[in-house]
Amino acid sequence: MSPTKTLKTKRKNRKRSVGRTLLSVSSNSSNSDWIERQVRGIQILQIRTLTKFPWLVHGFSTKPGGVSNQDGEKVLNLGFTGWDTKENVLENRRRFQSALGASDLQLVSLKQVHSDIIHLFDGVLAEACRGDASVTSRPGILLSVQTADCVPMLLVDPQKRAIAAIHAGWRGTLQRIVVKAIGQMQMHFKSKPGDLFATIGPSIGGCCYEVGAEVATQFLSQFAEAPQWFDEFRTGDEPNPIQWLNMMPPGHQPPPRNVLLDLRKANRAQLLGLGLHDPNIFVSGLCTACQRDLLFSYRKEGALSGRLLSVIGIRPS
Repeated sequence: MSPTKTLKTKRKNRKRSVGRTLLSVSSNSSNSDWIERQVRGIQILQIRTLTKFPWLVHGFSTKPGGVSNQDGEKVLNLGFTGWDTKENVLENRRRFQSALGASDLQLVSLKQVHSDIIHLFDGVLAEACRGDASVTSRPGILLSVQTADCVPMLLVDPQKRAIAAIHAGWRGTLQRIVVKAIGQMQMHFKSKPGDLFATIGPSIGGCCYEVGAEVATQFLSQFAEAPQWFDEFRTGDEPNPIQWLNMMPPGHQPPPRNVLLDLRKANRAQLLGLGLHDPNIFVSGLCTACQRDLLFSYRKEGALSGRLLSVIGIRPS
């Protein structure tokens, strides 16, 4: 494994530097919170603070370094998709776990359905189950979530040695899945929000995540602070004082314009509202839609997009 380096370092042989954009958007965090490990061409993003726990393994995958062929480029696709083979994905996962130093942990994945379903894993299941978050305190299990724009979150309770992995799209965010996952940690492990570390990994940013005004309406119905998470908050119910100028009859007006939603900001607000300390929340500033040389984006690549994997586990003693 090559020496750890901060993400300020510019990558060679890329069309543009991504070092300046790999920033935390948390007010009390800095670029040096995020580090990059490169092992045999595989690049893994980690949080420096979490690497100080010898019993913990965690990481966020990136696009380069695998055996899958995407438009003539070898990529690290870690999800089973229609365009890739099962053998390629399994080999990519093997390489990713090896690069993490987690080959001896059992990878546990979910059939993600954009829900608020959370599973407690006290052992390894024979096959994946439906849900979008998992929690455990059992050593030897590597929790994971797959993303290609949605928000991956990893939680750590160093006091109870308990962990969680969470997948949150706009539906999961609306349903407060991260809050409910922490509730599961409180119930099963007696975790305290003030003891937790939370990491929000690379995802589509507020610069690119366009949703309909009806989504804004749903968020406003659940969160008083929702307008802060949109670039220009609109619900479609705003009055139009010059509607008569478009010469269209009543009931045939054009639909309201879409809005941009910042899912990372929304989930961070939920973490803070639950009692996590601001310095213990680490938020990647990487946008999957902007950094397509480094990350996969379903919004940009469609059905030919690969999947990133965010993992966290407790090493066997």
